[in-house]
Amino acid sequence: MASASFVKLNASSSPWIGQRSFNQRPGSSSRLPASRVSVIRAGSYSEELVKTAKTIASPGRGILAIDESNATCGKRLASIGLDNTEANRQAYRQLLLTTPGLGQYISGSILFEETLYQSTTDGKKMVDCLREQNIVPGIKVDKGLVPLPGSNNESWCQGLDGLASRSAEYYSQGARFAKWRTVVSIPCGPSALAVKEAAWGLARYAAISQDNGLVPIVEPEILLDGDHSIDTTLEVAEKVWAEVFYYLAENNVMFEGILLKPSMVTPGADHKEKASPETVAKYTLTMLKRRVPPAVPGIMFLSGGQSEMEATLNLHAMNQSPNPWHVSFSYARALQNSVLKTWQGRPENAEAGQKALLERAKANSMAQLGKYSADGESDDAKKGMFVKGYTY
Repeated sequence: MASASFVKLNASSSPWIGQRSFNQRPGSSSRLPASRVSVIRAGSYSEELVKTAKTIASPGRGILAIDESNATCGKRLASIGLDNTEANRQAYRQLLLTTPGLGQYISGSILFEETLYQSTTDGKKMVDCLREQNIVPGIKVDKGLVPLPGSNNESWCQGLDGLASRSAEYYSQGARFAKWRTVVSIPCGPSALAVKEAAWGLARYAAISQDNGLVPIVEPEILLDGDHSIDTTLEVAEKVWAEVFYYLAENNVMFEGILLKPSMVTPGADHKEKASPETVAKYTLTMLKRRVPPAVPGIMFLSGGQSEMEATLNLHAMNQSPNPWHVSFSYARALQNSVLKTWQGRPENAEAGQKALLERAKANSMAQLGKYSADGESDDAKKGMFVKGYTY
């Protein structure tokens, strides 16, 4: 169990965590019986999982995340004066997924359940629109955040009940990867209970997903909320990812068949000093190299409320030298913001909206290749999109 050993080597104690939840239990042996060595398997889907993960983690491409819940999608539509109806959600997501040339820059798209089963107004399945451009369909499988009893006003992610049967159904509908988002709040501690709950939930979800043919995106989002320094974020991120990989190994998850969706290591949104892209890259890559095995195919960053340009600049800075994994993007707001403002819900603006999506997708494609330039970026692309306590 080399992966578990990796975590234990880096799991030094720290006053904020409050307990040794990922260290060796008192009285336990450090030796595993020979029969327990090399047990990590992903069943009959092993080869397919590896192929899917590598397809998504392909050079110059990343993930378009449009898995917002109906309520959150409604907020996006309301920002341009549209009612939150299924027809309007369909029209917006159809605009995104039928963008000509999108597959040049996008390798996967995370869908909400409604969209996975939805067709375009012409009767074509949304998943088929993606497949035609060699874009892998994905699905959000968690059931959202709820208060975590016994914690410091923190949350946990629900959705494990019935996940196996739902995952099997999503696979039959055409999904080939999955997403489960849980969050960690630095202003709330974070408590050892919340970190352990997040890590264990992600690990169980990952194992169930692989057992049903879906590549799991592992996403413990460390929220931007707070006035903490970048060094505090680094410390918390290292603890969280140590715990996550410990439990992934405990649950026999095959690392070659997963993708990660981490937060970038930045100061809190209310911190007095902003970090440069070079600083963000240095801290983020330091954390990843200390915690993430090279067997993992891809790191697909979330934007977390950064401006479109900021998220792209930070990604570009992280790709200025070779990394052990494909370092790319899985953006929602940082790809969609300009699209919404351009489209405005008007059919005559659909083509312009698709052009706006291609421009942002291309910018992040270039950032993944380490060749992005911010010259010519609009003022809107520079505006931050942080929302305190943001939920999907």
